Amino acid sequence: MAHTATHQEVELAIGGMTCASCAARIEKKLNRMDGVEATVNYSTEKAKVTFSDEVSIKDLIGTVEATGYSAKQPKPKAAPGAGSGQAGGGDDEEDEGNDPEVVALRQRLITAVTLSVPVIAMAMIPALQFQYWQWLSLTLAAPVVVYAGWPFHRAAWKNLKHGAATMDTLVSVGTTAAFLWSLYALFWGHAGMPGMTHPFELTISRSDGASNIYLEAAAGVTAFILAGRYFEVRSKRKAGAALRALMHLGAKEVTVLRDGDEVRIPTGELAVGDHFLVRPGEKIATDGVVVEGSSAVDASMLTGESVPVEVSPGDAVTGATLNAGGRLVVEATRVGADTQLARMAKLVEDAQNGKAAAQRLADKISGVFVPIVILLALGTLAVWLATGEGWAAAFTAAVAVLIIACPCALGLATPTALMVGTGRGAQLGILIKGPEVLETTRKVDTVVLDKTGTVTTGKMTLLAVHSAASTDDAEVLRIAGALENASEHPIAQAVAAGAIEKTGPLATPEDFANIPGLGVQGIVNGHAVLVGRQKLLAEWEIQLPVELERAKADAEASGRTAIAVAWDGEARAILEVADAVKDTSAEAITRLRALGLTPILLTGDNKAVADAVAAEVGIDEVIAEVMPEDKVDVVKRLQAEGRSVAMVGDGVNDAAALAQADLGLAMGTGTDAAIEASDLTLVRGDLRAAADAIRLARRTLGTIRSNLFWAFAYNVAALPLAALGLLSPMIAGAAMAFSSVFVVGNSLRLRRFKALSNS
Repeated sequence: MAHTATHQEVELAIGGMTCASCAARIEKKLNRMDGVEATVNYSTEKAKVTFSDEVSIKDLIGTVEATGYSAKQPKPKAAPGAGSGQAGGGDDEEDEGNDPEVVALRQRLITAVTLSVPVIAMAMIPALQFQYWQWLSLTLAAPVVVYAGWPFHRAAWKNLKHGAATMDTLVSVGTTAAFLWSLYALFWGHAGMPGMTHPFELTISRSDGASNIYLEAAAGVTAFILAGRYFEVRSKRKAGAALRALMHLGAKEVTVLRDGDEVRIPTGELAVGDHFLVRPGEKIATDGVVVEGSSAVDASMLTGESVPVEVSPGDAVTGATLNAGGRLVVEATRVGADTQLARMAKLVEDAQNGKAAAQRLADKISGVFVPIVILLALGTLAVWLATGEGWAAAFTAAVAVLIIACPCALGLATPTALMVGTGRGAQLGILIKGPEVLETTRKVDTVVLDKTGTVTTGKMTLLAVHSAASTDDAEVLRIAGALENASEHPIAQAVAAGAIEKTGPLATPEDFANIPGLGVQGIVNGHAVLVGRQKLLAEWEIQLPVELERAKADAEASGRTAIAVAWDGEARAILEVADAVKDTSAEAITRLRALGLTPILLTGDNKAVADAVAAEVGIDEVIAEVMPEDKVDVVKRLQAEGRSVAMVGDGVNDAAALAQADLGLAMGTGTDAAIEASDLTLVRGDLRAAADAIRLARRTLGTIRSNLFWAFAYNVAALPLAALGLLSPMIAGAAMAFSSVFVVGNSLRLRRFKALSNS
């Protein structure tokens, strides 16, 4: 029998990358290995690798190191917030003040700026050009080019040894060439003569090569590009802050009840089945079920929902949410990486490590861009010399070409926008599973909505009371609610909950009996009470008056359950119970329509129920009485009609349809199966979040596209100017650094995205 290869997945932390070309090279080398599929992300500095069992992690690391970079497996991550001081598995070193890369860059940048400013000033202002100013310029510029610019030279040399060229090669060659030319002019030319002056103009105009030294260009370009690199690194750290904040949300320690004693332990030591105590003001340590006590839980840090949720025994609670009220005892049902918070963090990280199609194109371009630019620079030098312009002018144009061409902005265009967009989504309770999702949101034109739990609350609710002329609504609720409160039936509990909400605490029945299939009977406050089907009343020879018959018929025509109430031998009321439409669903449908989507209600319920719900929220197209396994066929049929379909659902029966849809959106209040099958997860059970999710995804895609446009446009426009000698090397360096900062700044605007569902 043939051996079937199994595949594993690993994430490697990559060190030594300085630009998108580095990422492209590593990715290319890894993908050349048999049985390996790799994606390397420059912005997150990680490689996501799928490999067969014939390849080891050691082989993967060896390939990366042979390419000239370092690789290692990140430390295993504890559950978010778990353990004492280990939240996020070492993410503390991501703190900007302690990050070695940020610290080293800051030191080099301070050196470069401090020393290059006088060099540039002397070159720009003739009044500062005293007799031996050029030698002071050399003294100040040398440390900038050699020490401050060392990361560029080191990377260029490393890449040269591996027969490759990256953006660092352009920077290193450009600044070194300018510095060496200046040395030649000072020691062997006439630039070192006392009293030499050096005209300088910050204009786009053709140079005649009269300036013989380029120390201001060598120092200035190094300073500008270091500034761009420093702010890139800081911005990358800032863009990943949402994920790190998510990882730190959880409680560090928890009080566990063991043999009647309260024991304080690190959250990481909790086990499924443990009972733990949550006092008012404390965070709930992990996902669980309340076994004792009642309280209000503030879940705003996870869901963005500002209104606390009331919980009591039997209710599920989520780790990292805040106990805002009373004392709770909770039984842990999920710990570690299984918790909702940990799954959220993993979803966000996976999305940030992915690549959109647009970025894959950018990586390919940056991988071949550098050799082409070097050839273009050599060609520029040759053409200028061939036209008799002289070495100085030819050299100026060639160096400007090398510097202006650095496509750092191109490499940053997609990952920074993706990181900021997914991070902002996580803060708002919108989890984007991967970058390819962004491409899909642009095309979607139809949204299919599951009814139960998505458009409706998913639980039975008392919606109306129709009392006979001689009876008061409040009295009906007090008496019927008291009897129903003794029953565990979902409809009975809906009546009891509605009665408590409207009239307050209920009496305890003096006598109670459950009549299977018909309802309940008993004695409340001395009244002999019946609550249930009309048939139950008929057995006691109690008839409904005309107005109650009409109310019952109207309720059933609307797909609601009608419950008859009688006491002391007389029919008193009809109660309407149904799965209530969420308060926000109608507004959500309006917002989805505003995004250009056609809503369709899809349900297994009967046509009358579905039509009533659709009419209430403003949906025109209804597909009802659909078996769970047939939901996927409905999505396929819509796709066959040429529609691009988004599906919103929350149940196990929605999972296949969510996976089949072009875009699957799962309610985070739903089942794991639905969440796993979806592309976007909405942590809140609010349908308006679906519109917010599509808005955010489209905004993120738009930011990526605008970033790529400006990065491409910048290179296309600037290269000819540099080749024609219309840009000095220093202005070219400043413009190149600015383009990277612009792209990152444009991406960071996504942090200001606001969810309309929170307003």
